[in-house]
Amino acid sequence: MLAGHFATWVSSLKLTSVASATALQALQVAFVVLIDRLRGHPVRKAVLVGLVVSSSGVLVVSGVDLTLSTRALVGDLLALAGGVFAAAYVVLGGEMRQSLSTTAYTTLCYGTCAVVMLVCCLVGRQSISGYDATTWLGLIAVTVSAQLLGHSIFNHLLAVTSPTVVSLTLLLEVPGAALLASVFLGQAPPLGVYAGLVLVLSGLVIVVLRQPSRQVEAPVD
Repeated sequence: MLAGHFATWVSSLKLTSVASATALQALQVAFVVLIDRLRGHPVRKAVLVGLVVSSSGVLVVSGVDLTLSTRALVGDLLALAGGVFAAAYVVLGGEMRQSLSTTAYTTLCYGTCAVVMLVCCLVGRQSISGYDATTWLGLIAVTVSAQLLGHSIFNHLLAVTSPTVVSLTLLLEVPGAALLASVFLGQAPPLGVYAGLVLVLSGLVIVVLRQPSRQVEAPVD
């Protein structure tokens, strides 16, 4: 699932804007709620309210960036698929973390993801070498910050926090990515980004304040 998330979402960045790609994949929280419902798990009212408020913020951020073109549409669909894969990733991760420590789980998960992606790149004849020093530094920075630190923190929290809350916190990526894209890529965010940030934070606060902690005996080291 993690490999599928990376393959679809990273590919979407070539076809649509950073703001739209990040916003659409961040809707993984909606798919997490849907998966929980399909599994027969009740969804608290506070979660639904927070989801609606935060998702509204996501739409505010991405709504002004809609581009009516085949290229952008494909990119948006890939980003949405990335959100579906990410939802399955955190739901399954929440189950696995009840019996596996953070170190054991992340080692197995990231290792499997790397092997799957390597096979896909080889089969698809994608270039995995020959990059300049700047590109390699960027790849290393993304791996260390977003993967080894970011993903590992979320996977650590899955032992004591529901996948829904973990996914909601990822909505903070939406305004953050839009602002970073403005600085590094010249994709200036509209004023709606700031209004969207307020909505995202508000929805997150609603859920976190009303969501009980998971009472489990799970390994967290």
